[in-house]
Amino acid sequence: MTNAHPFWIAFGDVHDHLENIDRIPDLAQAAKVIITGDLTILGGVAEAKRVVDHVRAINPRILAQIGNMDLAPVEAWLEGEGLGMHRKAMELAPGLGLMGVGWSTPTPFGTPSEASDAQLKTWLDETYEKAREFKHLILVSHTPPLGGKSDVIGSGAHVGSQAVRDFIDRVKPDLCLTGHIHEARSVEKIGETLVINPGEFASGGYVRVDFDGRVVTAELKDARA
Repeated sequence: MTNAHPFWIAFGDVHDHLENIDRIPDLAQAAKVIITGDLTILGGVAEAKRVVDHVRAINPRILAQIGNMDLAPVEAWLEGEGLGMHRKAMELAPGLGLMGVGWSTPTPFGTPSEASDAQLKTWLDETYEKAREFKHLILVSHTPPLGGKSDVIGSGAHVGSQAVRDFIDRVKPDLCLTGHIHEARSVEKIGETLVINPGEFASGGYVRVDFDGRVVTAELKDARA
């Protein structure tokens, strides 16, 4: 028996690890598979295509954006394939929209696709102008918001984005799907917004998102369970 309402499956920080894709229940039935960033580890189009093709073999309805560890040509390739969601807004279901912002703020490692927090703010603001019409909104931000559970590294420091945090505080999207900080697998509320970081995909974390036409719900799950 299938659900009467649509659902979506989201994960990120794949970093070329494909084995858990096959372990996600109902992946084939998802209205969209949302890859939140970091398909590869310093990979280009060939490596990203390997990830996307593995998902496409199960479910061709994909949205994806690059994270900081993907090379710039991957973004253009995703756009050319009609899969890109970085700096885009789109309707997922009547009354429900999604907007995506990939890349990340600067890291100590000088990864390929980093942008300043000011640039992230510009991207968030510009993309939101395309998403204002939606009564319910999902933000997909590779970089987590500053100061919550989703941006804490092993030392205990918070390394998220002030721009993402300010956006959440101001706009109050129903849900923020994030990643980037592998060890910060978490679920929390920031104001009215549910924020979920499923952690690195090699550890099995993914998110199932449901929408009954009135309420967005999301649950952190483990593909290895």
